[in-house]
Amino acid sequence: MSGAHLSSAEVRERVDHPIVDADGHFAELNPLFEERVLALLEQFGGPSLRERYRTAMAQPYGWLGRPGDDPAGSRQCARPWWNWPARNTLDRATTHLPALLYERLDELGIDFSILYPSLGLAFTDMLDGELCQALSRAVNTIYAEDYEAYADRLTPAALVPMHTPEMAVEEAEYAVGELGLKTILIDGFVARAVPSIHRDHPELLPFVQYLDVFALDSPFDYDPFWRRCVELQLAPVSHSGIIFQRPNRSVSNYMYNHINALSHGHEALCKALFMGGVTRRFPELNFAFLEGGVGWACTLYADMIGHWEKRNAKAIQILDPATLDIDLMVRLVEQYGAPDLVERRDDIRRALSVAAPRPEQLDDWWRCEIGSVQDIHDLFVPRFYFGCEADDPVTAWAFDERVNPMGARMQVVFGSDISHWDVPDMRESVAEAWAQVEDGRFTERDFRDFTFRNAVRLHAGMNAGFFDGTVCEAAARELLTTEHAVAD
Repeated sequence: MSGAHLSSAEVRERVDHPIVDADGHFAELNPLFEERVLALLEQFGGPSLRERYRTAMAQPYGWLGRPGDDPAGSRQCARPWWNWPARNTLDRATTHLPALLYERLDELGIDFSILYPSLGLAFTDMLDGELCQALSRAVNTIYAEDYEAYADRLTPAALVPMHTPEMAVEEAEYAVGELGLKTILIDGFVARAVPSIHRDHPELLPFVQYLDVFALDSPFDYDPFWRRCVELQLAPVSHSGIIFQRPNRSVSNYMYNHINALSHGHEALCKALFMGGVTRRFPELNFAFLEGGVGWACTLYADMIGHWEKRNAKAIQILDPATLDIDLMVRLVEQYGAPDLVERRDDIRRALSVAAPRPEQLDDWWRCEIGSVQDIHDLFVPRFYFGCEADDPVTAWAFDERVNPMGARMQVVFGSDISHWDVPDMRESVAEAWAQVEDGRFTERDFRDFTFRNAVRLHAGMNAGFFDGTVCEAAARELLTTEHAVAD
């Protein structure tokens, strides 16, 4: 921890609002976890489903290769290793034991934590969609049971497989209606077969694929799923990084693969949701992208504005090859060209006269119906939330109204990321976030938005009762009431 003078518990005592951890983690404890998963898989689909799971685990997620393969020969991505606390045994136990985490929350300075799995995160990456759906239902059942007794301060997210919109709808409905869970985790993409290749070579799927990001050029229409999220009052949250699918992956260096992997995955999904018009068609739907920081989002937002200004439906007309004055062009070549150019002026005329391909749709922004820079702001800034870790100095960029176009304040949410290797001491996360106030990078308003307001807007903005029955209920209700009054 750098520059913090208060402990996390002292920070919580100092501020006048709850601290909501929008991205905590727990780690499933094997072998008991796997035994419970296998039992539920057999309950849902019989012994054959159990065996498919065992086979999938022998060749994880379809594209990592089998254990023992030659990484250089197969270009396997270097696998994660040493992911959990070890020397800090108390923290390691806390990652596995809900009762211990619950007991330590005051020490951590956290009022309420939205928790995401660790081993379960990988299940949604499976190529076998049917198995992925059954696994999602199994682990969601386990998570709901394990955290039910701690609902006033902890809530786990449900995994929702995205292989098809129908599958996603089924599991979202089951998670909410049957298990009583109130937030969902979606994968940021689904790996699919490349039709022109896999018609003749289906065995290449684990190694040759494209990533479908649902909202643009997908073989499926995901609007029924986004619509059902609105009806179920769910904000889809993504926690996916492009690691194993990178063409420039390292076979030997996990850090090379991990750095910026989450932000690259999030940018692909966020850009598709925007350019595919999802935020236009579903203006009330919130999305969140966790653990990738906000720097990529600030750049994406500004870059989209710059691109739209130069290539919107009207501006693109000045680039139409049909508007080129070929006679003037040839005269200028004759007047200013080198002798070899002048000699070839007839060839140049013929080359310039060849009709250029003309796409049916000239406006790449038609799906989101962008008519002004204000539209980009209104369809991007209020709809997207970005999970940032406590010690990420780039988080301050989210609040810089001088730099972000149209004075935008990006909606960042605090993620403690407890239980993972980048948090060596769980007691320091909140203190590290507060250090940005002490260092002058955050104002206290920024800190409040980061650790409370934006998390409430993300989830309670979809479901006003999200925090009911929790220690944050009164504060969340007061915030929503105040903001609604201001909006009216």
